[in-house]
Amino acid sequence: MERIEMEVSGGCQCGAVRYHATAMHDNSHLCHCRMCQKASGNVFAALVAAPDDALTWTRGKPSVWRSSEHVERGFCANCGTPLFFHDLTSGRTNLMIGTLDTPSAFPPGANICTENMVTWFETITGIENTGATESNGADWAAAIKATNNQHPDHDTAEWTPRRA
Repeated sequence: MERIEMEVSGGCQCGAVRYHATAMHDNSHLCHCRMCQKASGNVFAALVAAPDDALTWTRGKPSVWRSSEHVERGFCANCGTPLFFHDLTSGRTNLMIGTLDTPSAFPPGANICTENMVTWFETITGIENTGATESNGADWAAAIKATNNQHPDHDTAEWTPRRA
C-alpha cells in the first residue's frame, strides 16, 4: 500500500465533525463484511485510508464504538453519519469515501470480504438512470433542496449544525 502526499478534507452530514488529512493510502475499496454493512447501513462500505499521523480532526470529535477487540468505528453523535473504520493495530484510519469532500477522487480498486456480497451487487451498474436529480425540478428533490441542513463539501470557518 503506497502513501500518497495529498490534502483531503471531509466530515459528517451536519458539519459538527470535520477532518483533514495530509496524506492518503492507495487502498480505496468496497468492504462487504457484515460489520461494514451494518455500520454503513448499506450493502457495502466504501473506504480509503489515511495514515493516522496525517489525520486531524478540525471540528468536533467523532463518537467511537468498539465493534470488536481491535476495531473502532467513528460516527457523528449529532447526525449519525458513519465516518471511519480504525483497526487499532494498523496505523491508519479507513475513512468512509462518501464523507470526503471529493469522493470521486477515490474510485474503489477492490472488493473485499466478498463472501457477504449481496447476490445482486454485480448488476447495479446496469440499473436504469431515471434522470431524477436534485436540480431538475423533481418535486421531492426541490423540497429536499429547499430545506437542506447539510454542511457544504468544503471547510467553513464557522458552521452551526442543527441538532437532532
